[in-house]
Amino acid sequence: MGENKVDVLINRIFEATGISSQSELADELEINRSGITHARNNNKIPDKWIVKLYKKFSLNPQWIETGVGNVFMGKESESDIGFKHIPKVAARLSAGTGSFDCDENITDYLSFSASWLSKKGSSSAMVAMEVFGQSMEPVIREGDTVLIDQSQKQVLAGAIYAVGVDDTILVKRLEKHPNKLVLCSDNKNYDPIYLEKEDADKIRIIGKVIWSCREYR
Repeated sequence: MGENKVDVLINRIFEATGISSQSELADELEINRSGITHARNNNKIPDKWIVKLYKKFSLNPQWIETGVGNVFMGKESESDIGFKHIPKVAARLSAGTGSFDCDENITDYLSFSASWLSKKGSSSAMVAMEVFGQSMEPVIREGDTVLIDQSQKQVLAGAIYAVGVDDTILVKRLEKHPNKLVLCSDNKNYDPIYLEKEDADKIRIIGKVIWSCREYR
């Protein structure tokens, strides 16, 4: 028996979007995990998946189905681009309790492989920011630069996000509990922040942290 067509398409989608599991794909498609199992059993990808992936990631429907053509609609192929430049802004993320510097002026550009970025998310929605504070140590340290994909706002438990709370933008791991959202620090000296549903609805998910780097001085 040949390879399941849906498995081939799913792997193709994983490579282009940075999605790493069928459960995560189900979340992005806003379907139950059983929906993917049903599609695999029928060996056919539903048309509504293709529409959803086009709207959410600008994926080329022809490429999803055949692997031929540009990965993204309205964009050059990766082989033509080579590298992309992501802006780094003066604003800083707080890994602590202080207010944040909200200056949106671009101070620099970071260059990344276009093919690598295409696997992580939407490069046009990415921005780099510096972190200050120690609440995410040792994973993210004060002075590190993180890359945020502002198109990825759906909360995946345990992932790191930039979130706006009142006049502060924090970098935290997010966990979903019944009727509440928890902002967790990797540094155990910082207590989790529990937000009840009415408060959780007020926070702004800025985007998912997909990469970080550290400059040694």
